[in-house]
Amino acid sequence: MSTADDERWMRRALDEARRAPDHGDVPVGCVIVRDGEPIATARNERELRQDPTAHAEVLAIRDAALTLGGWRLVGCTLYVTLEPCTMCAGAILQARPERVVWGAPEPVTGASGSAIDVFRDARLPTRIPVESGVLAGESSALLRAFFAERRGG
Repeated sequence: MSTADDERWMRRALDEARRAPDHGDVPVGCVIVRDGEPIATARNERELRQDPTAHAEVLAIRDAALTLGGWRLVGCTLYVTLEPCTMCAGAILQARPERVVWGAPEPVTGASGSAIDVFRDARLPTRIPVESGVLAGESSALLRAFFAERRGG
């Protein structure tokens, strides 16, 4: 069950997501929080950077690691507006935040329960608690509007 803090930080991630279309990117945003403070924010920048790995989660993880001075995101919660893909779920597992909170499901490539579930795969050594569906309606609406505009209406 999401908390008021989860919704607060997901709104911040949505603010990041709203900036992604400015450079042609899919509106996905991410915020990493530790001790009630944001330590990293990012939005998708694949088109901007011409980099297939420039997903919001990966960029935020990189920034958080620099801020913390190490790759382990101890005590952190990662908020992202769209269910992570397999690449991002793998990066999240490697970074080991204490928790992941995501908004809209991604039925085709979602790696947190929709298509597959990397975070609960018993074959992997790391498990991270996940809260899904936080402000899912707002996240989904943002994505639908972006793709409708790209299709011309």
